Amino acid sequence: MEISEIFHLPTATLMALLGAFIVAITFEAVNGFHDAANAVATVIYTNSLRPRVAVVLSGIFNFLGVYIGGMGVAFAIVHLLPTDLLVNVGSRASAAMIFSILISAILWNLATWYKGIPASSSHTLIGAIVGVGLANALVQGEPVFQAAHFRNVEAVFLSLLISPVLGFALAAALLLLIRKSVRDRRLYEPPEGRKPPTWVRAVLVLTSSGVSLAHGSNDGQKGVGLIMIILIASLPAHFALNPEYKSNRGAEAIQTLEQVKGVIQSKQSVMVSQLSSQNTRVDNGAGLFSSRPLDPVSVEIEGVIELLKKQDALASMTTLERSQLRKRIVLLEDHIRKMKRSGALNLSDSEKSIIDRARYELRRITDYAPIWVILLVASAIGFGTMVGWKRVVVTVGEKIGKNPLTYAQGASSQMVAMLTIGLAAVMGLPVSTTHVLSSGVTGSMVANKVGLKYGTLREIAMAWVFTFPVTMLLAGALFLVFR
Repeated sequence: MEISEIFHLPTATLMALLGAFIVAITFEAVNGFHDAANAVATVIYTNSLRPRVAVVLSGIFNFLGVYIGGMGVAFAIVHLLPTDLLVNVGSRASAAMIFSILISAILWNLATWYKGIPASSSHTLIGAIVGVGLANALVQGEPVFQAAHFRNVEAVFLSLLISPVLGFALAAALLLLIRKSVRDRRLYEPPEGRKPPTWVRAVLVLTSSGVSLAHGSNDGQKGVGLIMIILIASLPAHFALNPEYKSNRGAEAIQTLEQVKGVIQSKQSVMVSQLSSQNTRVDNGAGLFSSRPLDPVSVEIEGVIELLKKQDALASMTTLERSQLRKRIVLLEDHIRKMKRSGALNLSDSEKSIIDRARYELRRITDYAPIWVILLVASAIGFGTMVGWKRVVVTVGEKIGKNPLTYAQGASSQMVAMLTIGLAAVMGLPVSTTHVLSSGVTGSMVANKVGLKYGTLREIAMAWVFTFPVTMLLAGALFLVFR
């Protein structure tokens, strides 16, 4: 689209768009204070790279991580949001949602950064999203856990809980392995202004770059997802649908949806026959399937198929058609997800595979991000790291253990963080760079038989415990006020 088109928007829409963009970019810059700063903490503290060089290198790898990492994590976060707000992204409630999430996340991140506590931007963001979901449920009079996509939240929360434990255990084990394999005493001594041996320096720079790459493919994507919601709300003609989605893919999507409809109809005939023989009501537990010949899911499938058949390319659709198709796809994907999870249809593995493929094809139409959004997010993270890296670096290097961080501890904690965060990104699970790395450093301190500074660890643990409820309550309250 042409930049000049933005300035032809109604004044209120333009102001909301610019305001939301400023808040979103601010959040990503603050994310740089926390999570990205952890990615450069050990390489700076061990004198492997000068701070500015480390930050620029981290920014490059953050960008590459977002660019090559796909959109799995970005839209895993987005799809935690209430479905009705995702469907009506241009509404006033949707604007309230965006501002509530971002402002509450920024406030908590700034507070913990000021205290020098390595807090999790992922944890912060998810707590804010859940708070908005619960507040929206109260307003709409809906079941709370259903509106908040509780099962999605549960999976994400488990990944945030398990990843620091893995970071602690694996970093400790890796350090013990290094101590048995490498006898160079310099690896186990504090830097004290000295540069590490060349090969150690190479390992530290390589693992730091790997952490930045993994951070971009995980944390960086979260900001991308939120910015896309802002763009879709303000400029649906340009951002509601993926302009690079090919017409032949549309034919594949139609074929897969027809298969899903066939699965539903086959299950429906069985359930109708049971209903006739038993003369009792069949309850599917999710309210998505009935004994009528045209159940809600099949109706939505028909609507999406008709819209896809009308157009050879998504880019040729009118603004109204694009908005309508996006709404129907979001609703249909949500219906299919709930239908599968209800368990009432007793789906076979092959039928579940068909449903998963349909959801994948639907998301390919709506879940995407232009390259300039990725570059903008990566730049904001890099700028934030450059401005605010020092507080977190000092905490990681000096305030977790009673002795300063050594080269071997830095390398082992970074290696574990790189692999853990990268694996989570591949699986589409958001995890915290901050907590994985800081727990890895803690594990390496324990393995090295260095005393821990329990005051610092207590602050990190308290931040972990309070982040979720504080941001949830703050975002929920802001949402009710902004509405």
